[in-house]
Amino acid sequence: MTFRLRLLLSYLTLIALPLLVLSTLFYNSSLKVVTEQAQNNVHDVVMKNNDVIDTKLGIVDQNSRSLFVDKDLFQIFNNLNPAKEEELVAADRQVTAILSKYFSQNSDVYSAQLWTSYYTFGSTMLMPLGNPVQSAIYKEAVKAGGKMVWYPTYDFIKMYDQPWLQDGTIDYRYLFSATRLLNFSHMEDSTLVKLKPEVERPVLAISFKSTVMDELFERSIPAGSSYMVLDPDNIVVASSDQSQVTKRFDEDWMDHFREQGSGSQRIKLNGHNQIVSFARSEVTGWMSIVITPQSALVSSLVPVLRTSTIVSAIALSVVALVFAYFIISRITGPIKKLMSAMRSVGEGDFEARVDVDRKDEFGLLSQRFNRMNDRIAMLVKENYEIKLKEKEAEIQALNMQMNPHFLYNTLNIMNWTALENRQTELSKMLVCLSNMLHYTSRKDWEAVHLSEELEWMRNYFFIMSARFEGKFTVAYEIEPALYEKKLPRLLFQPFVENAILHGFSGVEEGGQITIRGWIEEDSRYFEVRDNGRGISKEGIDTILYKESASIGIKNTISRIRMAYGDEYGIRIHSAPGKGTSIVIHLPSKTQ
Repeated sequence: MTFRLRLLLSYLTLIALPLLVLSTLFYNSSLKVVTEQAQNNVHDVVMKNNDVIDTKLGIVDQNSRSLFVDKDLFQIFNNLNPAKEEELVAADRQVTAILSKYFSQNSDVYSAQLWTSYYTFGSTMLMPLGNPVQSAIYKEAVKAGGKMVWYPTYDFIKMYDQPWLQDGTIDYRYLFSATRLLNFSHMEDSTLVKLKPEVERPVLAISFKSTVMDELFERSIPAGSSYMVLDPDNIVVASSDQSQVTKRFDEDWMDHFREQGSGSQRIKLNGHNQIVSFARSEVTGWMSIVITPQSALVSSLVPVLRTSTIVSAIALSVVALVFAYFIISRITGPIKKLMSAMRSVGEGDFEARVDVDRKDEFGLLSQRFNRMNDRIAMLVKENYEIKLKEKEAEIQALNMQMNPHFLYNTLNIMNWTALENRQTELSKMLVCLSNMLHYTSRKDWEAVHLSEELEWMRNYFFIMSARFEGKFTVAYEIEPALYEKKLPRLLFQPFVENAILHGFSGVEEGGQITIRGWIEEDSRYFEVRDNGRGISKEGIDTILYKESASIGIKNTISRIRMAYGDEYGIRIHSAPGKGTSIVIHLPSKTQ
Protein backbone atom coordinates (compact mmCIF):
# COMPACT_ATOMS: atom_id res chain seq x y z
CA MET A 1 0.00 0.00 0.00
CA THR A 2 1.28 3.44 -0.87
CA PHE A 3 1.63 6.11 1.77
CA ARG A 4 -1.11 8.08 0.05
CA LEU A 5 -3.52 5.14 0.28
CA ARG A 6 -2.57 4.38 3.89
CA LEU A 7 -3.04 8.03 4.81
CA LEU A 8 -6.42 8.11 3.07
CA LEU A 9 -7.57 4.95 4.87
CA SER A 10 -6.30 6.27 8.20
CA TYR A 11 -8.06 9.59 7.68
CA LEU A 12 -11.30 7.88 6.70
CA THR A 13 -11.01 5.58 9.71
CA LEU A 14 -10.55 8.56 12.02
CA ILE A 15 -13.64 10.12 10.47
CA ALA A 16 -15.70 6.95 10.31
CA LEU A 17 -15.24 5.94 13.94
CA PRO A 18 -16.42 9.24 15.50
CA LEU A 19 -19.15 9.46 12.87
CA LEU A 20 -20.31 5.95 13.71
CA VAL A 21 -20.26 6.72 17.42
CA LEU A 22 -22.09 10.03 16.98
CA SER A 23 -24.66 8.46 14.67
CA THR A 24 -25.25 5.67 17.16
CA LEU A 25 -25.57 8.16 20.01
CA PHE A 26 -27.93 10.33 17.97
CA TYR A 27 -30.06 7.36 17.01
CA ASN A 28 -30.17 5.98 20.54
CA SER A 29 -30.87 9.37 22.15
CA SER A 30 -33.61 10.14 19.63
CA LEU A 31 -35.09 6.71 20.17
CA LYS A 32 -34.93 7.26 23.92
CA VAL A 33 -36.70 10.63 23.67
CA VAL A 34 -39.39 9.19 21.42
CA THR A 35 -39.81 6.17 23.71
CA GLU A 36 -40.10 8.36 26.79
CA GLN A 37 -42.68 10.56 25.09
CA ALA A 38 -44.68 7.53 23.99
CA GLN A 39 -44.35 6.11 27.48
CA ASN A 40 -45.72 9.31 28.96
CA ASN A 41 -48.61 9.24 26.48
CA VAL A 42 -49.52 5.69 27.48
CA HIS A 43 -49.35 6.66 31.14
CA ASP A 44 -51.65 9.62 30.46
CA VAL A 45 -54.11 7.25 28.78
CA VAL A 46 -54.05 4.94 31.82
CA MET A 47 -54.57 7.86 34.20
CA LYS A 48 -57.42 9.19 32.08
CA ASN A 49 -59.10 5.77 31.95
CA ASN A 50 -58.64 5.45 35.70
CA ASP A 51 -60.24 8.86 36.20
CA VAL A 52 -63.19 7.86 34.00
CA ILE A 53 -63.68 4.64 35.97
CA ASP A 54 -63.43 6.50 39.27
CA THR A 55 -65.97 9.06 38.07
CA LYS A 56 -68.49 6.43 37.00
CA LEU A 57 -68.04 4.23 40.04
CA GLY A 58 -67.83 7.25 42.31
CA ILE A 59 -71.33 8.30 41.23
CA VAL A 60 -72.57 4.81 42.10
CA ASP A 61 -70.90 5.04 45.51
CA GLN A 62 -72.40 8.48 46.13
CA ASN A 63 -75.90 7.35 45.12
CA SER A 64 -75.61 4.32 47.37
CA ARG A 65 -74.93 6.64 50.30
CA SER A 66 -78.16 8.50 49.51
CA LEU A 67 -80.12 5.32 50.16
CA PHE A 68 -79.25 5.47 53.86
CA VAL A 69 -81.59 8.44 54.35
CA ASP A 70 -84.23 7.57 51.77
CA LYS A 71 -87.54 7.98 53.63
CA ASP A 72 -89.48 5.71 51.28
CA LEU A 73 -87.08 2.81 51.70
CA PHE A 74 -87.13 3.39 55.46
CA GLN A 75 -90.93 3.17 55.53
CA ILE A 76 -91.01 0.07 53.32
CA PHE A 77 -88.58 -2.02 55.36
CA ASN A 78 -89.57 -0.65 58.76
CA ASN A 79 -93.22 -1.61 58.20
CA LEU A 80 -92.78 -4.71 55.98
CA ASN A 81 -94.13 -8.07 57.15
CA PRO A 82 -91.90 -10.71 55.45
CA ALA A 83 -94.49 -13.40 56.14
CA LYS A 84 -97.06 -11.84 53.81
CA GLU A 85 -96.44 -12.60 50.12
CA GLU A 86 -98.61 -9.74 48.87
CA GLU A 87 -96.62 -7.18 50.89
CA LEU A 88 -93.36 -8.55 49.50
CA VAL A 89 -94.58 -8.22 45.90
CA ALA A 90 -95.79 -4.70 46.52
CA ALA A 91 -92.58 -3.76 48.27
CA ASP A 92 -90.55 -5.19 45.37
CA ARG A 93 -92.30 -2.87 42.90
CA GLN A 94 -91.67 0.13 45.14
CA VAL A 95 -88.03 -0.77 45.76
CA THR A 96 -87.43 -1.35 42.04
CA ALA A 97 -88.78 2.10 41.27
CA ILE A 98 -86.64 3.74 43.93
CA LEU A 99 -83.46 1.95 42.80
CA SER A 100 -84.24 2.88 39.21
CA LYS A 101 -84.44 6.53 40.26
CA TYR A 102 -80.92 6.35 41.65
CA PHE A 103 -79.14 4.04 39.16
CA SER A 104 -81.08 3.78 35.90
CA GLN A 105 -79.39 6.82 34.39
CA ASN A 106 -75.99 5.08 34.69
CA SER A 107 -75.74 2.92 31.56
CA ASP A 108 -72.86 0.93 33.03
CA VAL A 109 -74.99 -0.48 35.84
CA TYR A 110 -76.34 -3.87 34.80
CA SER A 111 -78.55 -4.45 37.85
CA ALA A 112 -79.34 -2.87 41.22
CA GLN A 113 -80.89 -5.03 43.95
CA LEU A 114 -81.53 -5.21 47.67
CA TRP A 115 -80.88 -8.63 49.19
CA THR A 116 -82.45 -10.05 52.30
CA SER A 117 -82.66 -13.55 53.60
CA TYR A 118 -86.35 -13.69 52.78
CA TYR A 119 -86.54 -11.87 49.45
CA THR A 120 -84.53 -10.27 46.62
CA PHE A 121 -85.84 -6.81 45.74
CA GLY A 122 -85.09 -5.08 42.45
CA SER A 123 -84.53 -6.23 38.89
CA THR A 124 -84.95 -9.91 39.59
CA MET A 125 -86.20 -10.54 36.04
CA LEU A 126 -82.69 -9.96 34.66
CA MET A 127 -80.78 -12.50 36.70
CA PRO A 128 -81.98 -15.66 38.46
CA LEU A 129 -79.91 -15.37 41.63
CA GLY A 130 -81.20 -18.29 43.60
CA ASN A 131 -80.33 -17.56 47.24
CA PRO A 132 -77.84 -14.61 47.13
CA VAL A 133 -77.38 -14.48 50.92
CA GLN A 134 -75.31 -17.67 50.62
CA SER A 135 -72.85 -16.00 48.25
CA ALA A 136 -69.45 -14.63 49.19
CA ILE A 137 -70.55 -11.20 47.95
CA TYR A 138 -73.33 -11.01 50.52
CA LYS A 139 -71.10 -12.21 53.33
CA GLU A 140 -68.38 -9.65 52.48
CA ALA A 141 -70.98 -6.85 52.55
CA VAL A 142 -72.34 -7.90 55.96
CA LYS A 143 -68.81 -8.19 57.27
CA ALA A 144 -67.98 -4.65 56.07
CA GLY A 145 -70.83 -3.24 58.16
CA GLY A 146 -72.02 -0.41 55.92
CA LYS A 147 -68.83 0.28 53.96
CA MET A 148 -68.88 -0.10 50.20
CA VAL A 149 -67.32 -3.38 49.11
CA TRP A 150 -66.06 -3.64 45.53
CA TYR A 151 -66.09 -7.30 44.70
CA PRO A 152 -63.85 -8.25 41.72
CA THR A 153 -65.12 -10.01 38.62
CA TYR A 154 -66.62 -13.41 39.30
CA ASP A 155 -68.31 -16.22 37.42
CA PHE A 156 -72.06 -15.70 37.91
CA ILE A 157 -72.83 -19.41 37.58
CA LYS A 158 -70.35 -20.43 40.27
CA MET A 159 -71.06 -17.51 42.59
CA TYR A 160 -74.83 -18.13 42.76
CA ASP A 161 -74.72 -21.89 42.19
CA GLN A 162 -76.70 -21.89 38.93
CA PRO A 163 -75.30 -24.93 37.06
CA TRP A 164 -78.40 -25.18 34.86
CA LEU A 165 -77.19 -22.00 33.05
CA GLN A 166 -73.94 -23.71 32.02
CA ASP A 167 -75.20 -24.81 28.62
CA GLY A 168 -77.04 -21.59 27.84
CA THR A 169 -75.81 -18.36 26.40
CA ILE A 170 -76.04 -15.53 28.91
CA ASP A 171 -74.59 -12.05 28.62
CA TYR A 172 -74.00 -11.66 32.37
CA ARG A 173 -71.58 -14.59 32.86
CA TYR A 174 -68.79 -12.37 34.25
CA LEU A 175 -69.72 -9.50 36.57
CA PHE A 176 -68.15 -7.36 39.23
CA SER A 177 -70.28 -5.86 42.01
CA ALA A 178 -70.45 -3.08 44.54
CA THR A 179 -72.25 -4.06 47.78
CA ARG A 180 -73.16 -2.21 50.94
CA LEU A 181 -75.16 -3.09 54.07
CA LEU A 182 -77.96 -0.49 54.39
CA ASN A 183 -79.16 0.71 57.78
CA PHE A 184 -81.96 3.11 56.84
CA SER A 185 -82.81 6.20 58.89
CA HIS A 186 -84.43 9.61 58.33
CA MET A 187 -85.14 12.85 60.10
CA GLU A 188 -88.63 13.32 61.48
CA ASP A 189 -89.39 16.53 63.40
CA SER A 190 -85.68 17.09 64.00
CA THR A 191 -85.38 13.59 65.36
CA LEU A 192 -83.30 10.82 63.76
CA VAL A 193 -85.51 7.78 63.36
CA LYS A 194 -83.82 4.39 62.80
CA LEU A 195 -85.09 0.99 61.71
CA LYS A 196 -86.54 -1.23 64.35
CA PRO A 197 -83.92 -3.47 65.88
CA GLU A 198 -85.75 -6.62 64.75
CA VAL A 199 -85.86 -5.45 61.10
CA GLU A 200 -83.28 -7.24 58.87
CA ARG A 201 -80.95 -4.77 57.20
CA PRO A 202 -80.84 -5.34 53.43
CA VAL A 203 -77.65 -5.47 51.33
CA LEU A 204 -77.42 -3.22 48.25
CA ALA A 205 -75.91 -5.12 45.29
CA ILE A 206 -75.00 -3.14 42.17
CA SER A 207 -73.61 -5.36 39.39
CA PHE A 208 -71.57 -4.39 36.32
CA LYS A 209 -70.55 -6.42 33.33
CA SER A 210 -66.77 -6.89 33.07
CA THR A 211 -67.00 -5.63 29.49
CA VAL A 212 -67.53 -2.11 30.86
CA MET A 213 -63.80 -1.79 31.43
CA ASP A 214 -62.91 -3.77 28.31
CA GLU A 215 -64.65 -1.22 26.10
CA LEU A 216 -62.89 1.65 27.82
CA PHE A 217 -59.37 0.22 27.47
CA GLU A 218 -59.71 -1.32 24.02
CA ARG A 219 -60.58 1.96 22.36
CA SER A 220 -57.87 4.02 24.09
CA ILE A 221 -54.65 1.98 24.47
CA PRO A 222 -52.04 1.70 21.64
CA ALA A 223 -52.19 -1.17 19.22
CA GLY A 224 -50.34 -4.24 20.39
CA SER A 225 -50.83 -3.39 24.06
CA SER A 226 -52.46 -5.55 26.70
CA TYR A 227 -54.29 -4.46 29.82
CA MET A 228 -55.58 -5.79 33.10
CA VAL A 229 -57.34 -4.51 36.20
CA LEU A 230 -56.38 -6.17 39.49
CA ASP A 231 -57.99 -5.91 42.90
CA PRO A 232 -55.77 -5.63 46.04
CA ASP A 233 -55.57 -9.44 46.18
CA ASN A 234 -54.36 -9.61 42.54
CA ILE A 235 -57.63 -11.05 41.28
CA VAL A 236 -58.09 -10.12 37.62
CA VAL A 237 -61.15 -7.86 37.29
CA ALA A 238 -60.72 -7.22 33.56
CA SER A 239 -58.10 -8.23 31.02
CA SER A 240 -57.38 -8.23 27.32
CA ASP A 241 -56.81 -11.97 27.83
CA GLN A 242 -60.32 -13.15 28.78
CA SER A 243 -58.98 -16.47 30.03
CA GLN A 244 -57.28 -14.64 32.92
CA VAL A 245 -60.46 -12.97 34.24
CA THR A 246 -61.42 -14.07 37.80
CA LYS A 247 -58.00 -15.74 38.24
CA ARG A 248 -55.15 -14.65 40.45
CA PHE A 249 -52.22 -12.83 38.80
CA ASP A 250 -49.06 -13.58 40.78
CA GLU A 251 -45.96 -11.75 39.54
CA ASP A 252 -43.20 -10.36 41.77
CA TRP A 253 -42.97 -7.07 39.90
CA MET A 254 -46.56 -6.22 40.90
CA ASP A 255 -45.52 -5.67 44.54
CA HIS A 256 -43.24 -2.80 43.55
CA PHE A 257 -45.98 -1.17 41.48
CA ARG A 258 -48.47 -1.35 44.34
CA GLU A 259 -46.05 0.52 46.58
CA GLN A 260 -45.84 3.37 44.06
CA GLY A 261 -49.56 3.61 43.35
CA SER A 262 -49.21 5.05 39.86
CA GLY A 263 -46.44 5.56 37.34
CA SER A 264 -44.73 4.07 34.33
CA GLN A 265 -41.65 1.84 34.10
CA ARG A 266 -39.68 -0.18 31.60
CA ILE A 267 -39.19 -3.83 32.46
CA LYS A 268 -38.29 -7.00 30.59
CA LEU A 269 -41.04 -9.59 30.35
CA ASN A 270 -40.57 -12.89 28.52
CA GLY A 271 -37.31 -11.60 27.08
CA HIS A 272 -38.83 -8.43 25.58
CA ASN A 273 -38.67 -4.82 26.69
CA GLN A 274 -42.08 -3.70 27.89
CA ILE A 275 -43.46 -0.39 29.14
CA VAL A 276 -45.81 -0.91 32.07
CA SER A 277 -48.11 2.01 32.97
CA PHE A 278 -50.27 1.68 36.06
CA ALA A 279 -52.65 3.67 38.27
CA ARG A 280 -54.64 2.85 41.40
CA SER A 281 -58.33 3.72 41.64
CA GLU A 282 -59.21 6.01 44.55
CA VAL A 283 -62.72 4.55 44.63
CA THR A 284 -62.17 0.80 44.37
CA GLY A 285 -58.46 0.45 45.18
CA TRP A 286 -58.08 -1.59 41.99
CA MET A 287 -54.93 -1.28 39.90
CA SER A 288 -55.26 -0.52 36.16
CA ILE A 289 -52.26 -1.78 34.22
CA VAL A 290 -51.38 -1.38 30.54
CA ILE A 291 -48.43 -3.36 29.15
CA THR A 292 -47.07 -2.05 25.86
CA PRO A 293 -44.11 -3.54 23.94
CA GLN A 294 -41.47 -0.88 23.52
CA SER A 295 -41.09 -1.81 19.88
CA ALA A 296 -44.80 -1.20 19.27
CA LEU A 297 -44.57 2.36 20.61
CA VAL A 298 -41.78 3.44 18.28
CA SER A 299 -42.26 1.04 15.37
CA SER A 300 -43.61 3.81 13.15
CA LEU A 301 -40.83 6.24 14.09
CA VAL A 302 -37.84 3.90 13.94
CA PRO A 303 -37.65 3.88 10.09
CA VAL A 304 -37.77 7.69 10.07
CA LEU A 305 -35.01 7.94 12.67
CA ARG A 306 -32.91 5.31 10.92
CA THR A 307 -33.31 6.96 7.52
CA SER A 308 -32.48 10.44 8.82
CA THR A 309 -29.42 9.09 10.66
CA ILE A 310 -28.13 7.23 7.60
CA VAL A 311 -28.69 10.19 5.28
CA SER A 312 -26.89 12.53 7.70
CA ALA A 313 -24.01 10.08 8.05
CA ILE A 314 -23.65 9.71 4.28
CA ALA A 315 -23.71 13.48 3.76
CA LEU A 316 -21.05 14.02 6.41
CA SER A 317 -18.96 11.17 4.96
CA VAL A 318 -19.01 12.76 1.50
CA VAL A 319 -17.95 16.13 2.93
CA ALA A 320 -15.23 14.43 4.98
CA LEU A 321 -14.00 12.51 1.90
CA VAL A 322 -13.64 15.76 -0.07
CA PHE A 323 -11.68 17.37 2.74
CA ALA A 324 -9.58 14.21 3.13
CA TYR A 325 -8.65 14.24 -0.56
CA PHE A 326 -7.70 17.92 -0.36
CA ILE A 327 -5.59 17.49 2.78
CA ILE A 328 -3.87 14.34 1.47
CA SER A 329 -2.98 16.14 -1.76
CA ARG A 330 -1.38 18.91 0.29
CA ILE A 331 0.62 16.32 2.23
CA THR A 332 1.66 13.88 -0.50
CA GLY A 333 2.41 16.52 -3.17
CA PRO A 334 5.69 17.70 -1.58
CA ILE A 335 6.57 14.08 -0.75
CA LYS A 336 6.25 13.13 -4.43
CA LYS A 337 8.59 15.98 -5.41
CA LEU A 338 11.05 14.91 -2.74
CA MET A 339 10.93 11.27 -3.88
CA SER A 340 11.57 12.30 -7.47
CA ALA A 341 14.63 14.29 -6.40
CA MET A 342 15.86 11.38 -4.25
CA ARG A 343 15.50 9.03 -7.22
CA SER A 344 17.74 11.35 -9.24
CA VAL A 345 20.30 11.43 -6.43
CA GLY A 346 20.23 7.64 -6.25
CA GLU A 347 21.11 7.53 -9.95
CA GLY A 348 24.13 9.76 -9.30
CA ASP A 349 22.75 13.20 -10.06
CA PHE A 350 23.86 15.17 -6.99
CA GLU A 351 22.83 18.41 -8.64
CA ALA A 352 19.11 17.55 -8.20
CA ARG A 353 17.21 20.11 -6.10
CA VAL A 354 13.66 20.51 -4.74
CA ASP A 355 11.91 23.84 -5.23
CA VAL A 356 10.99 25.29 -1.84
CA ASP A 357 7.68 27.16 -2.08
CA ARG A 358 6.30 26.50 1.41
CA LYS A 359 7.25 27.62 4.91
CA ASP A 360 5.78 24.66 6.83
CA GLU A 361 7.47 21.40 7.85
CA PHE A 362 7.52 20.16 4.24
CA GLY A 363 9.32 23.32 3.14
CA LEU A 364 11.86 22.83 5.95
CA LEU A 365 12.28 19.18 4.90
CA SER A 366 12.95 20.25 1.31
CA GLN A 367 15.54 22.77 2.49
CA ARG A 368 17.28 20.13 4.58
CA PHE A 369 17.26 17.73 1.61
CA ASN A 370 18.94 20.34 -0.59
CA ARG A 371 21.57 20.96 2.11
CA MET A 372 22.07 17.22 2.56
CA ASN A 373 22.54 16.81 -1.18
CA ASP A 374 25.18 19.54 -1.18
CA ARG A 375 26.93 17.83 1.71
CA ILE A 376 26.80 14.43 0.00
CA ALA A 377 28.35 15.89 -3.14
CA MET A 378 31.15 17.40 -1.02
CA LEU A 379 31.67 14.12 0.87
CA VAL A 380 31.83 12.15 -2.38
CA LYS A 381 34.54 14.48 -3.58
CA GLU A 382 36.45 14.23 -0.30
CA ASN A 383 36.10 10.42 -0.28
CA TYR A 384 37.48 10.26 -3.80
CA GLU A 385 40.50 12.25 -2.73
CA ILE A 386 40.99 10.07 0.37
CA LYS A 387 40.92 6.93 -1.77
CA LEU A 388 43.67 8.38 -3.94
CA LYS A 389 45.79 9.09 -0.87
CA GLU A 390 45.18 5.57 0.46
CA LYS A 391 46.39 4.10 -2.79
CA GLU A 392 49.54 6.19 -2.52
CA ALA A 393 50.06 5.02 1.09
CA GLU A 394 49.57 1.41 0.06
CA ILE A 395 52.25 1.75 -2.61
CA GLN A 396 54.60 3.22 -0.01
CA ALA A 397 53.81 0.36 2.39
CA LEU A 398 54.68 -2.18 -0.30
CA ASN A 399 57.98 -0.46 -0.76
CA MET A 400 58.62 -0.53 3.01
CA GLN A 401 58.01 -4.27 3.18
CA MET A 402 61.45 -4.75 1.71
CA ASN A 403 63.02 -3.83 5.05
CA PRO A 404 61.59 -6.80 7.11
CA HIS A 405 62.55 -9.20 4.31
CA PHE A 406 66.06 -7.81 4.37
CA LEU A 407 66.17 -8.32 8.17
CA TYR A 408 64.92 -11.95 7.90
CA ASN A 409 67.57 -12.69 5.25
CA THR A 410 70.28 -11.16 7.44
CA LEU A 411 69.22 -13.23 10.47
CA ASN A 412 69.20 -16.35 8.27
CA ILE A 413 72.82 -15.66 7.15
CA MET A 414 73.81 -15.15 10.81
CA ASN A 415 72.18 -18.46 11.72
CA TRP A 416 74.11 -20.38 9.06
CA THR A 417 77.34 -18.71 10.17
CA ALA A 418 76.67 -19.79 13.79
CA LEU A 419 75.99 -23.35 12.66
CA GLU A 420 79.25 -23.40 10.64
CA ASN A 421 81.11 -22.28 13.77
CA ARG A 422 79.17 -24.89 15.80
CA GLN A 423 77.51 -22.34 18.01
CA THR A 424 74.14 -24.18 18.33
CA GLU A 425 72.77 -22.09 21.23
CA LEU A 426 73.36 -18.91 19.31
CA SER A 427 71.72 -20.48 16.24
CA LYS A 428 68.63 -21.37 18.28
CA MET A 429 68.44 -17.85 19.70
CA LEU A 430 68.59 -16.43 16.17
CA VAL A 431 65.82 -18.78 15.03
CA CYS A 432 63.67 -17.76 18.03
CA LEU A 433 64.29 -14.10 17.33
CA SER A 434 63.42 -14.58 13.67
CA ASN A 435 60.13 -16.31 14.61
CA MET A 436 59.29 -13.57 17.08
CA LEU A 437 60.00 -10.88 14.53
CA HIS A 438 57.90 -12.65 11.91
CA TYR A 439 55.01 -12.95 14.44
CA THR A 440 55.08 -9.27 15.42
CA SER A 441 55.62 -7.84 11.95
CA ARG A 442 52.62 -9.52 10.32
CA LYS A 443 50.34 -7.09 8.54
CA ASP A 444 47.17 -8.68 10.01
CA TRP A 445 46.79 -7.78 13.74
CA GLU A 446 43.51 -9.56 14.39
CA ALA A 447 43.03 -12.09 17.24
CA VAL A 448 45.13 -15.28 17.14
CA HIS A 449 44.73 -18.78 18.55
CA LEU A 450 46.18 -19.47 21.98
CA SER A 451 48.64 -21.97 20.50
CA GLU A 452 50.24 -19.25 18.35
CA GLU A 453 50.53 -16.90 21.33
CA LEU A 454 52.13 -19.59 23.50
CA GLU A 455 54.60 -20.50 20.70
CA TRP A 456 55.75 -16.86 20.63
CA MET A 457 56.05 -16.92 24.42
CA ARG A 458 58.27 -20.05 24.29
CA ASN A 459 60.64 -18.30 21.85
CA TYR A 460 60.66 -15.27 24.16
CA PHE A 461 61.35 -17.38 27.26
CA PHE A 462 64.23 -19.17 25.50
CA ILE A 463 65.98 -15.91 24.69
CA MET A 464 65.32 -14.46 28.19
CA SER A 465 66.51 -17.68 29.87
CA ALA A 466 69.76 -17.51 27.90
CA ARG A 467 70.17 -13.88 28.91
CA PHE A 468 69.56 -14.45 32.66
CA GLU A 469 71.32 -17.87 32.75
CA GLY A 470 68.57 -20.02 34.36
CA LYS A 471 67.32 -17.49 36.86
CA PHE A 472 63.69 -18.70 36.40
CA THR A 473 61.57 -21.54 35.09
CA VAL A 474 58.16 -21.53 33.34
CA ALA A 475 55.17 -23.85 33.88
CA TYR A 476 51.87 -24.06 31.94
CA GLU A 477 48.42 -25.13 33.24
CA ILE A 478 45.99 -24.60 30.38
CA GLU A 479 42.59 -26.27 29.91
CA PRO A 480 42.47 -27.94 26.47
CA ALA A 481 39.24 -26.19 25.43
CA LEU A 482 41.03 -22.81 25.48
CA TYR A 483 43.29 -23.79 22.55
CA GLU A 484 40.29 -23.60 20.20
CA LYS A 485 39.52 -19.95 21.05
CA LYS A 486 41.21 -16.73 19.94
CA LEU A 487 42.61 -13.90 22.02
CA PRO A 488 44.47 -10.60 21.40
CA ARG A 489 48.06 -10.91 20.17
CA LEU A 490 50.91 -10.42 22.70
CA LEU A 491 48.41 -10.69 25.57
CA PHE A 492 50.89 -12.15 28.13
CA GLN A 493 54.14 -10.43 27.06
CA PRO A 494 53.90 -7.22 29.20
CA PHE A 495 53.12 -9.19 32.37
CA VAL A 496 55.83 -11.83 31.75
CA GLU A 497 58.38 -9.14 30.99
CA ASN A 498 57.41 -7.25 34.16
CA ALA A 499 57.86 -10.44 36.20
CA ILE A 500 61.35 -11.17 34.75
CA LEU A 501 62.77 -7.64 34.84
CA HIS A 502 61.18 -6.39 38.08
CA GLY A 503 59.80 -9.38 39.99
CA PHE A 504 63.08 -11.36 39.84
CA SER A 505 65.32 -8.31 40.27
CA GLY A 506 68.03 -9.24 42.76
CA VAL A 507 67.16 -12.96 42.54
CA GLU A 508 69.96 -15.29 41.36
CA GLU A 509 67.91 -18.46 40.97
CA GLY A 510 64.60 -20.19 41.88
CA GLY A 511 62.26 -17.86 40.02
CA GLN A 512 59.01 -19.50 38.97
CA ILE A 513 56.50 -18.20 36.36
CA THR A 514 53.20 -20.05 35.99
CA ILE A 515 50.74 -19.40 33.18
CA ARG A 516 47.27 -20.81 33.91
CA GLY A 517 44.08 -20.78 31.86
CA TRP A 518 40.53 -21.97 32.64
CA ILE A 519 36.87 -21.45 31.71
CA GLU A 520 34.32 -20.44 34.32
CA GLU A 521 30.64 -19.95 33.34
CA ASP A 522 30.68 -17.59 30.31
CA SER A 523 34.20 -16.24 30.85
CA ARG A 524 37.82 -17.20 30.18
CA TYR A 525 40.47 -16.50 32.77
CA PHE A 526 44.28 -16.46 32.35
CA GLU A 527 46.70 -16.01 35.26
CA VAL A 528 50.38 -14.99 35.07
CA ARG A 529 51.82 -15.72 38.51
CA ASP A 530 55.38 -15.35 39.80
CA ASN A 531 57.12 -15.81 43.14
CA GLY A 532 59.13 -12.62 42.87
CA ARG A 533 59.47 -9.73 45.28
CA GLY A 534 55.89 -8.52 44.75
CA ILE A 535 54.33 -5.07 44.33
CA SER A 536 52.96 -2.71 46.95
CA LYS A 537 49.39 -1.40 46.84
CA GLU A 538 50.67 2.03 45.79
CA GLY A 539 52.62 0.41 42.99
CA ILE A 540 49.51 -1.44 41.76
CA ASP A 541 47.50 1.81 41.75
CA THR A 542 50.29 3.50 39.82
CA ILE A 543 50.29 0.75 37.20
CA LEU A 544 46.50 0.73 36.77
CA TYR A 545 45.40 4.33 37.26
CA LYS A 546 48.34 6.73 36.89
CA GLU A 547 50.76 7.80 34.20
CA SER A 548 53.73 5.46 34.57
CA ALA A 549 56.31 3.56 32.64
CA SER A 550 54.04 0.50 32.36
CA ILE A 551 52.83 1.50 28.91
CA GLY A 552 52.64 -2.10 27.73
CA ILE A 553 50.23 -3.06 30.54
CA LYS A 554 48.02 -0.01 29.96
CA ASN A 555 47.90 -0.70 26.22
CA THR A 556 46.95 -4.32 26.88
CA ILE A 557 44.09 -3.23 29.17
CA SER A 558 42.86 -0.76 26.53
CA ARG A 559 43.00 -3.40 23.80
CA ILE A 560 40.94 -5.84 25.91
CA ARG A 561 38.22 -3.27 26.66
CA MET A 562 38.08 -2.04 23.08
CA ALA A 563 37.66 -5.61 21.84
CA TYR A 564 35.24 -6.99 24.45
CA GLY A 565 33.83 -4.15 26.58
CA ASP A 566 34.52 -2.33 29.83
CA GLU A 567 33.44 -5.28 32.00
CA TYR A 568 36.57 -7.18 30.95
CA GLY A 569 40.22 -6.46 31.78
CA ILE A 570 42.80 -7.47 34.39
CA ARG A 571 43.12 -7.77 38.18
CA ILE A 572 46.45 -7.56 40.03
CA HIS A 573 46.95 -9.32 43.37
CA SER A 574 50.32 -8.75 45.03
CA ALA A 575 52.12 -7.86 48.22
CA PRO A 576 55.82 -7.20 48.93
CA GLY A 577 57.72 -10.46 49.34
CA LYS A 578 54.76 -12.63 48.28
CA GLY A 579 54.93 -12.59 44.52
CA THR A 580 52.44 -11.25 42.01
CA SER A 581 49.28 -12.70 40.38
CA ILE A 582 47.75 -11.05 37.34
CA VAL A 583 44.34 -12.41 36.26
CA ILE A 584 43.12 -11.62 32.75
CA HIS A 585 39.33 -11.76 32.24
CA LEU A 586 37.98 -12.38 28.70
CA PRO A 587 34.57 -13.48 27.41
CA SER A 588 34.12 -17.15 26.56
CA LYS A 589 32.63 -16.46 23.14
CA THR A 590 34.92 -15.06 20.46
CA GLN A 591 34.19 -13.88 16.96
